[in-house]
Amino acid sequence: MIIYLDNCCYNRPFDDQTQERIHLESEVILTVLKMGQMKQVVIAGSEILKLEMSRMQDNDKKQKVIDLYRVASMHIPYTEKIKKRSEDIMSVSKIRAFDSLHIASAEEAGADIFLTTDDRLEKMAEKLELGTRVVNPLRFAWEVI
Repeated sequence: MIIYLDNCCYNRPFDDQTQERIHLESEVILTVLKMGQMKQVVIAGSEILKLEMSRMQDNDKKQKVIDLYRVASMHIPYTEKIKKRSEDIMSVSKIRAFDSLHIASAEEAGADIFLTTDDRLEKMAEKLELGTRVVNPLRFAWEVI
């Protein structure tokens, strides 16, 4: 199984863990990353993820996020094909640029699952025909783990 996590997933373990949902999502994300370390799944990453991470303002959090990202064993470069697919996604939905680039990168990776903690993105993606399934980590855990 190939799993693509968006930037919000890599950030989740460093968010306010006193909120139950955030804590549970963090646990699932860390479990998925551990599965990647143990080669039980493939964690796909992309140039888009690296770019988004590089733009983080909090340097301490940025370094922690980059450290988690090192688990990714597949890296998808930014290409014209990804740009075009992103534009196609944006033209038929209200999905924003970075999110559509992540989806296009996940599709290019052949990802079975695209994990996001963004409820709005998950709902919008459900209405589209995508080459990867966009799912919240809690739903993923309930269905798969």
